[in-house]
Amino acid sequence: MDTPHTGIDARLAAKMSMAEQHEYLRSKVTRRRMVLGGIATAGTVAASGLLSGVAQAQTAGPSLLTRPATDHHVDGALVAPFGRHLQFGADPTSEFTISWQVPLAVRKPFVRIGLQPWSLSHKIEAEVRDLHTPQLLNSTLPPVDQYYLHARIGGLRAGTTYYYGVGHDGFDPAEAAAFATIGSFTTAPARSERFTFTAFGDQGVSYHALANDSLILAQNPAFHLHAGDICYADPDGSGQASDAADYDARTWDQFLAQTESVAARVPWMVTTGNHDMEAWYSPNGYGGQEARWSLPATGHAPKTQPGAYSFVYGNTAVIALDANDVSYEIPANYGITGGKQTAWLDRTLEGYRKQRGIDFLVVFFHHCAYSTTNSHASDGGVQAEWVPVFEKHQVDLVINGHNHVYERTDAIRKGAVSHAVPIGETTRPATDGTVYITAGGAGRSLYNFPAPDTFEGHENRVDTVTTWHSAKGGGQVVDTVHWSRVRYTGYSFISVDVEPARSGRESTLTVSAIAETGQRVDHFTVARRAK
Repeated sequence: MDTPHTGIDARLAAKMSMAEQHEYLRSKVTRRRMVLGGIATAGTVAASGLLSGVAQAQTAGPSLLTRPATDHHVDGALVAPFGRHLQFGADPTSEFTISWQVPLAVRKPFVRIGLQPWSLSHKIEAEVRDLHTPQLLNSTLPPVDQYYLHARIGGLRAGTTYYYGVGHDGFDPAEAAAFATIGSFTTAPARSERFTFTAFGDQGVSYHALANDSLILAQNPAFHLHAGDICYADPDGSGQASDAADYDARTWDQFLAQTESVAARVPWMVTTGNHDMEAWYSPNGYGGQEARWSLPATGHAPKTQPGAYSFVYGNTAVIALDANDVSYEIPANYGITGGKQTAWLDRTLEGYRKQRGIDFLVVFFHHCAYSTTNSHASDGGVQAEWVPVFEKHQVDLVINGHNHVYERTDAIRKGAVSHAVPIGETTRPATDGTVYITAGGAGRSLYNFPAPDTFEGHENRVDTVTTWHSAKGGGQVVDTVHWSRVRYTGYSFISVDVEPARSGRESTLTVSAIAETGQRVDHFTVARRAK
């Protein structure tokens, strides 16, 4: 049976890789254009944007605020930028990328930047990355265009606050009428200082997502980590061509507008979840992510993985991974790097662990290494491919999403509890093992556990939980585990206070889980002797 809107057999789609699905969808739309002959039909297709100058050069893929696809520029005075979001460059002390969106094509986009909001003396040209979504087969959604703009900025001073404004011909942030759009950011300090970062996954667009954003802003973090499943424009998340039936690219517009209050001043460092594989945008499904974000290109990470990168902030190295590459549960992009991402991870962790001044290794990605929910539980591929690498290099903290709850393990080594970490206690990964956090309560509908919730102020310890992990080739393997220390069914995020120490003393990561209500539902400390 064909799946609705795409005409692709559901059983066939389940066996296709992302690359095969992309080629199928592109050829399907091409054939559809060829058979729709006649003057009236050609006029309809042209109105959808598929015969316009821009759309002809593009493969099928998604777009913006129900605005009809068009190849025409408009008067820039009629268009205001929105959806500003910051990202670090390779070196957070001196490199940033400022990104934003416009609802229509504009001329000569740029960023102004300076040390005072009233003196934006440097003007830097921006790069335009556009996405075009045709009217998908039998879909009621109109074709739309999206225009994302990026300005990479280098040569910044460490530990310095800069002010910036984004604009284009007809809209200049230096002029009085647009002065209210000016934002700011602060580069990382040259030396290790105390700082805070926040993290979650599985956000989407909702009042709960907005509430979490507000609480995160109050933490005044140096940066935020988003562990994937960013906006849910693709609500199915299987990485299959049949997902196009429900794909609505306009959700990205809502998401970036929702997130701007935080991301316009706090670097928003994302990685790739299963809902972020979008078959319409490039063979691997990552063309949309590459258009919307400008993430660090570091350490020879696989070029096919825009969600794999690393950066160093103070005494902490952060490594982002794309778990679609190793996931047994959702195999659309399984093995996409042929082991190159895992090899890069091994080299990168080894280099950071040896580097003087780096105390902590924090890794974040989407699919859970260890979780007990009834929805996804643990991913056997992550356990097989990456957990041994984490243990080899004594990774201090692993942050995942995927399961829409908060869960935290004891310290784990070789799949078992190596050191109990009750709420409020301290763990030392050099001897104790690694703590894994599921922080998937950012805004989407919540999942549930096979065991009662147990969290700060409401402890209900259960020593044994029956759960499962995904098996290679499909299916589930039942597990009986003892490592599930904290479980909280509610919207939440984590806040991590990093306290560096002088050489020979203990640096600390103090990790707190904060509920949507502002209530703290977990806290513990990770300690390591400073180098």
